[in-house]
Amino acid sequence: MRTATLPAELLEQATAPYRPLGNFAWRFARGKLSADPAFAGLLQRGLLPARARVLDIGCGQGLLAALLGSLDGQSVAERQWPAGWAPAPSQCRVRGIELMPRDVARAQQALGHLGERARFTRGDMCHTDFGQADAVVILDVLHYVTYAAQEDVLRRVKAALTPGGTLLLRVGDASAGLPFRISNWVDAAVTFVRGHRLSRLYCRTLDDWLALLRALGFAVEAIPMHQGTPFANILLVARLAPRADSGDGH
Repeated sequence: MRTATLPAELLEQATAPYRPLGNFAWRFARGKLSADPAFAGLLQRGLLPARARVLDIGCGQGLLAALLGSLDGQSVAERQWPAGWAPAPSQCRVRGIELMPRDVARAQQALGHLGERARFTRGDMCHTDFGQADAVVILDVLHYVTYAAQEDVLRRVKAALTPGGTLLLRVGDASAGLPFRISNWVDAAVTFVRGHRLSRLYCRTLDDWLALLRALGFAVEAIPMHQGTPFANILLVARLAPRADSGDGH
């Protein structure tokens, strides 16, 4: 499936809350949501169900919550939802965890109107309680912590997920050569702009990521998620088995 881009109307609605915060917050939101194929890919493929409790680890200024929040309040017909896309995941509730206080503040200021549908916590993913979730999203974050810490985070994610729940984990494939190195260069630049210290990255090959998730009990599908970019990003869709007495895990 070829990953599409967000419809123009949806992009405008998702980024509008950042305008009052100034050019940086708004332009960053617009650039990220329009250029990063992961956001459209999640919607196009139906990877987040309606009414899901979503935990967004490394949420930044809350772009996923802004996108999902903009899906409420209009019918699909009014929105001209793209043909061939999965149904819109309306009425999701997002809890975001983010290390950088400035990003947390932007998320809270921009998306306060969403109330309980979007809550943001400043915290380190290695220590913050994950609570319970139907879906966990981790985009381009795990390689900032040690291999042992990665495994601990993933074990805690598994414990937080409801039966039948899904982890959406985007990683770089360390075996991909130049595209992987380009990914790291760009990642370092964006990280610096956002105020993080530059430090060692703990990367794995795609095969190693798959082996790790399967060892933890996930069924995993790997989806290329770098269309339109020179990167080597892969979205790993890792699912837990539903309860034996339930057809859908809820």
